[in-house]
Amino acid sequence: MPLEIERKFLVSNEDWRGPWPRVEIRQGYLTASDATTVRVRLRGDAAFLTVKGECGGPVRAEYEYAIPVAHATEMLRLCQPPLVEKVRHLIPVDGLIWEVDEFRGDNAGLVLAEIELREAGQPITLPAWIGREVTDDVRYRNSYLARHPFRSWRAAAA
Repeated sequence: MPLEIERKFLVSNEDWRGPWPRVEIRQGYLTASDATTVRVRLRGDAAFLTVKGECGGPVRAEYEYAIPVAHATEMLRLCQPPLVEKVRHLIPVDGLIWEVDEFRGDNAGLVLAEIELREAGQPITLPAWIGREVTDDVRYRNSYLARHPFRSWRAAAA
């Protein structure tokens, strides 16, 4: 079974900014329960359909398939608004790639950093711009942000 092993953190300051590669992402959810999500994503000039299983800490089942951009564009119209929009910055640190997501639209003001790992217990060095870990906080899942945008709860998160 394909697995995603990922840890997620708030970003504590602007020191991560630099000339890193970046990509625009728009995504929506065809289903978004706590147990399973089906996501449609436009990532730059590519498109994907992703099924994710129930979360167990940083490890969950993930099946991702490339699909035609035209199909993804049509499927995004089937998703409950708002769509999740963000710019993803790819930052190399100690042989790993940190993905820093700067959210737009209804989730503007939220900046999260994610790191994908080879195994759950893999040691990592946290860059100085990494803040509190939110891997197990459901509010910071993109599927949750699609149903409960950050603008509606940001004051309570501070």
